[in-house]
Parts: sequence; structure tokens; C-alpha cells
Amino acid sequence: MGVYARHVLPRLINLVMQAPPQTAERARIVPRAAGRVIEIGFGSGLNLPFYGSDVTAVAAVDPSRELWNLAQPRVANARVAVEFHQASAERLPFESAAFDTAVTTWTLCSIPDAAAALGEIRRVLAPDGHLLFIEHGRAPDARVRAWQARLTPFWRRIAGGCHLDRPIEDLVTAVGFHIDHLDQGYATGPRPFAYLYRGTAKR
Repeated sequence: MGVYARHVLPRLINLVMQAPPQTAERARIVPRAAGRVIEIGFGSGLNLPFYGSDVTAVAAVDPSRELWNLAQPRVANARVAVEFHQASAERLPFESAAFDTAVTTWTLCSIPDAAAALGEIRRVLAPDGHLLFIEHGRAPDARVRAWQARLTPFWRRIAGGCHLDRPIEDLVTAVGFHIDHLDQGYATGPRPFAYLYRGTAKR
């Protein structure tokens, strides 16, 4: 791992992802979490302020130790216990049915095998567990999709493997999740980067 990926990119991610539009999106979804929570792509802990009193513990999963280090002030001020697991989402180090809620925010775009990760998330959720997600991905407009396809090979190299054009709804349902709420649309910013999927899904 080079200097850019290890030291520069985590700080850029931490800075960009705490912008007001992203914070507002988190405030809409994350407070719905309850019980034992697994957060995939925990990053620098930007979701922590939005976990409510119904959350009993958070298992923070992320491959980046550098982002976890940046999260320390938020972890110290969190209302809930947080335990870090430096791990790949495609192979989660937990028993089946260990969690009540899974949370992903701007995460599925950069996991190398998003389908495998979603399968693992479903495995570790309890039978009545829920997935809460905010993800950017494939837009419905052909012209925007064409730009997403053109930009993704370059964007992946500078943005930690981020894909602009993943079909989030299809990925979630393909592994057996049942979506019970989905809100899609463009957020602020250039359209190839800004098509959001916000939703909840039952195991």
C-alpha cells in the first residue's frame, strides 16, 4: 500500500464524507438502528453521533486502521460501546445471526466483491434483522450511466476502489434481502457521482 492510499486517502475520505449533505443523509437513516449493530465500512466513525439509545453495541468493520485512528475522538464521545474489527466485508469474523441491524453508508461502491459482502451481512443478521443503507450507484438515465461507465476506471484508482455504477437495489435483493423501503434520487453534486439509494431491507 502506497503513501497516498495509506495516509492521504483516509484523510480525504474523512473530510469529504462529513460535508453537510452527507451528514443530513446519515441523520435520516442511521437513527433507525437498534440492538446489536454491525457497521460495514465504519471509516472515521461519522455515523456514531446518530446512533440512538436503542443501540446496545456497535461492531465497527473496516479494512483501514488509518481511518479507525481518525475515528478516535468520535469513539471517545460515543453514547454506545464500539469495538473495531479490521476485516474484509467479504469474510466477516462473526457467528451467524449475531446482529440485529447492519448499517452501510457509501460503502458498497468500494468493496471488491459487493455481492459476497452482502451475503455475509445477511448471514450475520438475526432472522428478524434489518439492513440500513445509503449508497451511491447506477443512475436511471442513460446519459448519466454512460458517464459513470467512462469515469469509473479512473475514479477507482484515486478513490479507494470506488465504483460509480453499481446497481445497488439489484445487489441487495440478489442475496435474499427483501427491501421494505427504498428512496432513490439525485443528491447535490455532479450527477455521475450523486445518484443515491437510501433504504431498509429485511433479512
